[in-house]
Amino acid sequence: MLHILIYFIFFRDQILEMFDHAYNSYMDYAYPADELMPLSCRGRVRGLEPNRGDIDDSLGKFSLTLIDTLDTLVLLNKLDEFEEAVKKTVRDVRFDNDIVVSVFETNIRVLGYMRMIPHCTMILEFAALSRLSGDPIFEENARKAMDVLWEKRQRGSDLVGTVINIHNGDWVRRDSGVGAGIDSYYEYLMKAYILLGDKVYLNRFNTHYSAIMKYISQPPLLLNVHMHNPTVNVRSWMDSLLAFFPGLQVLRGDLKPAIETHEMLYQVTKQHNFLPEAFTTEFRVHWGQHPLRPEFAESTYFLYKATGDPYYLKVGQSIVEKLNTHARVPCGFAAVQDVRTGTHEDRMDSFFLAEMFKYLYLLFSEKSQLPINIDDYIFTTEAHLLPVSLSTTQPPCHTNNTEPQAHEDDLFSYSCPSAQTLFPNNPTFAKTIRDSYKYLTGVGRAQQASSDSQKGVYKLKLVAEVSHTPEHEEVVPLIVQLISPPFLGQTVFTAGPAKFGTDLTKQQHGVSSIMKSVPYTACGPIENAVELQGHIALALRGDCMFAAKARRLQEAGATGVIFIDHREGSSSADTPLFQMVGDGEPTDDITVPLAFLFSKEGATLTAALEEHHNVDVLLLPKEKQLGKEKPEKLNIKFRLAKEGELAEGETESTTIQLVLEQSETDTETNNEAASLMRENQETCSSLQKDPESSP
Repeated sequence: MLHILIYFIFFRDQILEMFDHAYNSYMDYAYPADELMPLSCRGRVRGLEPNRGDIDDSLGKFSLTLIDTLDTLVLLNKLDEFEEAVKKTVRDVRFDNDIVVSVFETNIRVLGYMRMIPHCTMILEFAALSRLSGDPIFEENARKAMDVLWEKRQRGSDLVGTVINIHNGDWVRRDSGVGAGIDSYYEYLMKAYILLGDKVYLNRFNTHYSAIMKYISQPPLLLNVHMHNPTVNVRSWMDSLLAFFPGLQVLRGDLKPAIETHEMLYQVTKQHNFLPEAFTTEFRVHWGQHPLRPEFAESTYFLYKATGDPYYLKVGQSIVEKLNTHARVPCGFAAVQDVRTGTHEDRMDSFFLAEMFKYLYLLFSEKSQLPINIDDYIFTTEAHLLPVSLSTTQPPCHTNNTEPQAHEDDLFSYSCPSAQTLFPNNPTFAKTIRDSYKYLTGVGRAQQASSDSQKGVYKLKLVAEVSHTPEHEEVVPLIVQLISPPFLGQTVFTAGPAKFGTDLTKQQHGVSSIMKSVPYTACGPIENAVELQGHIALALRGDCMFAAKARRLQEAGATGVIFIDHREGSSSADTPLFQMVGDGEPTDDITVPLAFLFSKEGATLTAALEEHHNVDVLLLPKEKQLGKEKPEKLNIKFRLAKEGELAEGETESTTIQLVLEQSETDTETNNEAASLMRENQETCSSLQKDPESSP
């Protein structure tokens, strides 16, 4: 027990030091700006820095990071800093800025201290505001939005999509999962019941949860399906935001799938250091960014509190160590631009301070060491604390209603079970589930070789695995090659492909001139359709889906589309290519070729168009670039042979020989290694039987 206590103290102190480094860097170099730019050591002020598109919608010129961090200061027992931060908030923060912000992000990060994607319209924060102020209008309007989403579910599958048109109620994206665009809807249904004591929310959550476990959960994976046809997977990758879901499953008491998915995520972090923003079902990187998201730490905390298994302390330890090793910089912590290269991005989002350090500190703390009784509160999606006592301060809205449930209530229907009570200090329960996924990604698997009793002789096994799914989800680079004078093929931009439209690796596309779409985003009626006919359209990314833009421009007569990134400063030299995906609907109707340019390449292309007025381009795979010599292919064949044996036509100068031999020293070393492995296994077994003796 003393070892565990020392272990807790060591990591709590380390987490406090890391928090101080991040928080003080923000206060010293960035305040009163919304965010810290940890590589530049200055604040990010919207309008003064290059626009990053939708990411900047969370910045409202209201010292976002300071407000988002307030209750973290309390939980970490930094009460003097908290008092000073409150004074600064009252004195300096203003909300009279003429600026468009994300209602969702502002709600969870700013109001939530005391989502608007239409999926949440914000029930926890607005209901808390009503019950604290005595004015029911906030809760009533938030509830109406939840009611609409419930009514808009697909009645056959009980699933909802990820993006809805708030003006007409039509689904814009019909893919259904538990990650980006939908995560907080499910989270807030469950937590609204806990916070407000209203069974309507729990009935709805249980209905959706049954559908999730039927169609979306394919342990240990959580996939995206079409809400109207849930037997169809709509993509072969998962996004990192789904990492919150095991924690939500713990709240429901459904531990087995929570342990399975969490273990899968942990294996991915072992392979890539962090969770990539998106990764394939083969656990390869799809989008390499990692903006220091806290969802994996969140689920780790809930699973440890549920199982009491010290394994999850080791997971937390790995998170702490990787943050210090791969994200720490002199002025705070920097997001990872690509987990494959370890390059940094000049970004430290407010949620890093609001959530990451909160969950890590709680993971290594006992209840008695906290300044508040954590059981009296529930976490919002931004990890802000709302008192559960709100359920008794005011009755629920009278107009709430839901249809009778077709399924019978199970053991956990009207409770939030304490899994610690159900499975007290029983690491074996979680371990037996985890063991099936221990080497899921191949990382950490012991290398084995078998030798017979005869010195120097090995048994060699060649294994080939046949799969319909490639090991990597290959992104075949395209190019946009400028053909007309004065470029004459010498100016070439690397471009990303799409998963729909003309497959340029199989079908050629001729030379076409380019023209800007009006509007430039192509998210409304095309105003220059006549001029666009027969041209490749240039369209800015953002505001609506790639597929919607492509359909609209194709109908206007465009022979192709080049999408240009709306995030200023992005380039193919710094950012990995990705494949544009559809909107969940069939895309067979889109037949024109599509390519994606990052901002810097797009700016050069549009500048060329403005200067020369007529610019002809080719869209084609990079390997078929005009004027470039094709690399000579090297064919390698393998066969088994005795040492020195040559087949007909082979010579020693063209043959590579791999000789396997074993010396007496090697034999002794192998025997010692095997003995050491057995000792380690015996030690691990004894620790599992007596967890209090573990370090």
